[in-house]
Amino acid sequence: MTSQVSSPAEQAEPADQQGGQTPAGGQPAAEGGKEVRRLDRVIIRFAGDSGDGMQLTGDRFTSETASFGNDLSTLPNFPAEIRAPAGTLPGVSSFQLHFADHDILTPGDAPNVLVAMNPAALKANLPDVPRGAEIIVNTDEFTKRPMAKVGYDQSPLEDGSLDGYHVHPVPLTTLTIEALKEFGLSRKEAERSKNMFALGLLSWMYHRPTEGTEKFLRQKFAKKPQIAEANVAAFRAGWNFGETTEDFAVSYEVAPATRAFPTGTYRNISGNLALSYGLIAASRQADLPLFLGSYPITPASDILHELSKHKNFGVRSFQAEDEIAGIGAALGAAFGGSLAVTTTSGPGVALKSETIGLAVSLELPLLVIDIQRGGPSTGLPTKTEQADLLQAMYGRNGEAPVPIVAPRTPADCFDAALDAARIALTYRTPVFLLSDGYLANGSEPWRVPDVDELPDLRVQFATGTNHVLADGTEVFWPYKRDPKTLARPWAVPGTPGLEHRIGGIEKQDGSGNISYDPANHEHMVRIRQAKVDGITVPDIEVDDPTGDARTLVLGWGSTYGPITAAVRRVRTAGDRIAQAHLRHLNPFPANLGAVLEGYEKVVVPEMNLGQLATLLRARYLVDARSFTQVRGLPFKAEQLATALKEAIDD
Repeated sequence: MTSQVSSPAEQAEPADQQGGQTPAGGQPAAEGGKEVRRLDRVIIRFAGDSGDGMQLTGDRFTSETASFGNDLSTLPNFPAEIRAPAGTLPGVSSFQLHFADHDILTPGDAPNVLVAMNPAALKANLPDVPRGAEIIVNTDEFTKRPMAKVGYDQSPLEDGSLDGYHVHPVPLTTLTIEALKEFGLSRKEAERSKNMFALGLLSWMYHRPTEGTEKFLRQKFAKKPQIAEANVAAFRAGWNFGETTEDFAVSYEVAPATRAFPTGTYRNISGNLALSYGLIAASRQADLPLFLGSYPITPASDILHELSKHKNFGVRSFQAEDEIAGIGAALGAAFGGSLAVTTTSGPGVALKSETIGLAVSLELPLLVIDIQRGGPSTGLPTKTEQADLLQAMYGRNGEAPVPIVAPRTPADCFDAALDAARIALTYRTPVFLLSDGYLANGSEPWRVPDVDELPDLRVQFATGTNHVLADGTEVFWPYKRDPKTLARPWAVPGTPGLEHRIGGIEKQDGSGNISYDPANHEHMVRIRQAKVDGITVPDIEVDDPTGDARTLVLGWGSTYGPITAAVRRVRTAGDRIAQAHLRHLNPFPANLGAVLEGYEKVVVPEMNLGQLATLLRARYLVDARSFTQVRGLPFKAEQLATALKEAIDD
């Protein structure tokens, strides 16, 4: 979905970071006999079994919210099992959406509205729901057996345990089946549409557009028109139920976020989709074919799925039989003159490590995209973590330095892909791009850039000899370097006169001949390191409005949203704190040492046990204070704000 926004950007409002649903001011409006309240933002969580369609429901609500013009941030959260046991706590799937009439940064700490499709969904999510929030429950599922599965001896709808909430009991299943009687579907087939009934109800409550969802359903089920129309009917029935029932006396309006965006054309985009588009844009800007060699792995598989759709842009996607074959094919494509990419997650990086070392030795451009997840080993496949930093930095045998780039938001994955491609192509080196499950699956508005805004990534292949031997013979030396970048020439196989050796054994500088000479080996090790150390990256920017803060909070990757939200809260409370965020983790920005020395305290929040903090302590000898969690979930803004306040007062 795309939408036009024509107002200039303004400073985000501190209210964005408060914990609950807040009125935007003014008197409630009346519409159609029911009260309409205006809000500046709201957080909704859909929750149910992994087969209840909660991700689709959340995605459709998000798409309509994006087309309406709200700023938004999402957090899909689903089980690792392909089909988890129905009605159990481990099988609960949820989708949280935070949308507002101003700039926001996170999916929100706690939902204002919980839609619980069964007892398991209620029990799993109730601890996150603040008192006074609204809970919509599918009463049809609150029977003895489903409640017993999750340890309810009696119904929470009747025992008073939900008295502190605004509970809306709705027989979603019964109402859906009744609405679809005319379609002649079986009970089981009709029940599957209850998520669309819930979506219709929530769309009415928050005045979301409906045309896009109806069009989507008809396209999705184009080969089954009866099913398509049944889903549309369920969606409309949910809307009409909200309009007519007395239980929902109030609906809500959240105005478009016209002040949050620069002028442009926007669409809702997830991190993996933005990354895919960034790779395609990089290949076009480099005038090189894009080759993806990959093996499916959560949460990176969406990139393979997406790139396979774009043969019209010269994209060749290869689903290999394993991780090693995937990167091997990609490295071969790099040798052949393509912009080569391999995608994976932490376990796959472990398998690819030898070939990454080979790419370091060959000095060929290769993008290694790691969508991080919880580990070790299989770990938490569908949960987020940023614990592969040290693996990316050091996880190879020998001295094998690799540049590392990390996007900070879902939309930023597009720019990070272009930046990683720039480094790989300019310096002839493999490059790590570290995203994670939170960015990959989360979404936000993205301004579609004009082509003339994109960087020129074109490279010159070697076309002739570049060295003269002592006897006057002109030859091609594959390791004769550019004096500025230390990059070696890139010769496409088959170019007459440019035949050269390639392989993993140490090479003689310049000629590329096999060499076991100790002095040459040390020279090659040091020059490969110097090449990475010399990569041009922008200085890190510090947000310190007063200029006299004594505490700096430094983050990297997907912690950007929660950190920035927490910093806003701290400043709103009257405290002074500076903020900086790293995109380039190897090499670090040239001014990072001076920035760190300028503050008495440095706090580093990470979704690991302190990997960046370890690197900072070792490199800059600063007392970087770690604040860490490894729960498979992003930080909450309030949690970070409390930690930052304690650091300031310490």
